[in-house]
Amino acid sequence: MSDWINRVFCEDALEGLARIPDGSVDLILTDPPYNLGKDYGNASDQQSVADYLAWTEQWVDMALPKLKPNGSLYIFLTWRFSPEIFVMLKQRMTMMNEIIWDRRVPSMGGSVRSFTSVHDTIGFFVKRKDYYFDLDAVRIAYDAETKKARSRSIFVGAKWLELGYNPKDLWSVSRLHKEHPEREDHPTQKPLEIIERMVKASCPPGGVVLDPFMGSGTTAIAARRCGRDYVGFELNPAYCEIIEERLAAPVLEAKPKKARAVAAS
Repeated sequence: MSDWINRVFCEDALEGLARIPDGSVDLILTDPPYNLGKDYGNASDQQSVADYLAWTEQWVDMALPKLKPNGSLYIFLTWRFSPEIFVMLKQRMTMMNEIIWDRRVPSMGGSVRSFTSVHDTIGFFVKRKDYYFDLDAVRIAYDAETKKARSRSIFVGAKWLELGYNPKDLWSVSRLHKEHPEREDHPTQKPLEIIERMVKASCPPGGVVLDPFMGSGTTAIAARRCGRDYVGFELNPAYCEIIEERLAAPVLEAKPKKARAVAAS
């Protein structure tokens, strides 16, 4: 096995990406700094607009060659910069979805001079038309009551009814509050449920997921739980320690979500 597989390097991604062979990665899944002034132990989230957009283009151009020809990219962004970054990425890839992550923020507080922002934007991009995508791995099951209501002969044996429906592009998943069992000491940690959906859908079993900005290591944990390999980078040594601790702990097999009632689609 290559010496970079299943490793999280504690270094700047702009330096470390050169270590990854071109055409060796199935999926790039990353949550880079949003440039909102958060403290990640460095100034990575505190750039001018021009510098931030230039930096984003720089790491994208270093990371994309690492993808296999049928590879994909998921990138978390804020609405403040997603228009510019999406345009930049559209010049290099094909955009398949703009996914809205509803963080289920409680109805309290927020801005008094604008509507309160309660979502993150996720871009889903591919390199070419025959990109890998396993819908069956991420279908959401219908509950027994819903299946029974679709008992007419035209529905019998229908794949969508038996296996579940295609997740829409609005994902309502609670953010990780302070008491959440997944929560680590990281200000923008993403839920495993979201990351695992991306991994299962867009990285084949045994494939490799690259995350240039590992943060608390959720991408690595998700890849491991789902039977994929990973590689990534994290600049902050404190976060690297968190990642090491999470990877050293027992990782349970990812389990499918419980069925729930929804309208047929």
